[in-house]
Amino acid sequence: MSESEKAQRILVVEDDLSILTGLSMNLRIEGYEVLQAQDGRTGLAKALDEAPDLLVLDIMLPELNGYELLKELRRRGRDTPVVMLSAKGLETDKILGLNLGADDYVVKPFGLQELLARIKAVLRRRHPPAGTPPVTFGDVEVELVARTVSRAGKPVELTAQEFKLLAHFLAHPGRTFTREELLSGAWGFDYEGSARTVDNFVRQLRLKFEADPEDPRHFLTVRGLGYRFDR
Repeated sequence: MSESEKAQRILVVEDDLSILTGLSMNLRIEGYEVLQAQDGRTGLAKALDEAPDLLVLDIMLPELNGYELLKELRRRGRDTPVVMLSAKGLETDKILGLNLGADDYVVKPFGLQELLARIKAVLRRRHPPAGTPPVTFGDVEVELVARTVSRAGKPVELTAQEFKLLAHFLAHPGRTFTREELLSGAWGFDYEGSARTVDNFVRQLRLKFEADPEDPRHFLTVRGLGYRFDR
């Protein structure tokens, strides 16, 4: 792990002491600095005051559950990456976490190596290396590190989910993705529900970046398959 990665801090919010202790120990072995909380209110306070690089957030917590914590965190304008943990594996639970702004969702009992790999993947997506040059297409310029977007020199406002999908497209120009692959790749969820979510997000990207959203040049529909981004 590089020096920059070793400096990254992870806040684990988990009321099960055995999981909290074991996960924290393994994260420290991986080189991360670890903060801990065993209830939602303490977790929220530490997330706001300590500004960790990532939260590992259980859903079933005393004081304030994981969904409530995440909602309040986003309401206060914090875009901290979040990996949610839950004994619930229902599609509706995953969708709720996704809509609230989580980056990944891991169902208990989980494999430790898989969770560590997911944490690393989220950190890579959300914290690109310093010095990464802006990505351009058409009259659009995207700063992946600063997470800012401009079109014809004017700033473009994106939601966190819109930016995640845009960044995923930019990382794979010319590749055709199914809707399920886009949800998994852009948000890290094993989502098996309606394709309408992806359709709506692609529509928003077209409205914000295409000269003619009805005849797109960059965010293309591949009939019978899904979507492709072309520069």
